[in-house]
Amino acid sequence: MDLSAVVVTWNSRAHVLECLRSLDRARGALTMDVFVVDNASSDDTVALVEREAPFARVVQTGGNLGYAKAVNRGIAASTGEFVLVLNPDCVVAPGAPEALVAWMRSHPRSGLAGPLIRNTDGSVEYSARSFPDHFTFLFNRYSLLTKLWPGNPWTRRYLLSDWDHASDREVDWVSGAAMCARRSAVERAGGMDETYFMFNEDVDWCHTMKKAGFTVDFVAAAEVTHHIGASKGRVSDKVILERHRGMIHYFRKHHRVNPLVDGLAAAFILLRARLMLAANALRR
Repeated sequence: MDLSAVVVTWNSRAHVLECLRSLDRARGALTMDVFVVDNASSDDTVALVEREAPFARVVQTGGNLGYAKAVNRGIAASTGEFVLVLNPDCVVAPGAPEALVAWMRSHPRSGLAGPLIRNTDGSVEYSARSFPDHFTFLFNRYSLLTKLWPGNPWTRRYLLSDWDHASDREVDWVSGAAMCARRSAVERAGGMDETYFMFNEDVDWCHTMKKAGFTVDFVAAAEVTHHIGASKGRVSDKVILERHRGMIHYFRKHHRVNPLVDGLAAAFILLRARLMLAANALRR
């Protein structure tokens, strides 16, 4: 089997069929199997997939395990030489899976490769980035400071926004919304860190791959559209808390500086979490 696709779902009925059908159309000459790993959806996602996309195999986790655990379940259930991990609100362009597999076969040190991801309006989603540092939580893609000062050097460095994304290149990390993994690299480096519930597991995995001697690469010829707006709006308090808990875990795991700086970073991350929880309460 050339490629296995793993799509993690949780109440993804509105988008998952478009994702799966795009995968089926885009497989080209590749042999490919598709796995939908469902985290206990309550919106009939599983029944819909089984009825409308019979080429996909459903793996039910029995509970909302989070993204990292679900991805690992999908990888364990699959057999492809490469594994394409996708969010259910992604649409895969024809030729994209073949381009990713061709890149990885011609670059045997590539452990993870990400496609060019576009937003729904066709603009580039900055999905290939530099590793975050202790200032990234202040100047990330959605932060208030970035909105007030969009051209600041810290955001530009983190998002690689000065690069036109028209050429292939090695990067620090690629978004878990759409990434292709080499199975032999996963067997050597390990799967996603299951400490993360949602968010940060992708940058962590890229770190792990690099430490194991593999590269992480951006493949411009492979395109995916990400309906990222589908996941915006009010989210649960649990997701907010888990996201920020993951940030602290990531920095302690990969970017320890000294106890004072680490403590300040954790304090600012927790402050950000409290502000987001307050904003979430107002939306109710």
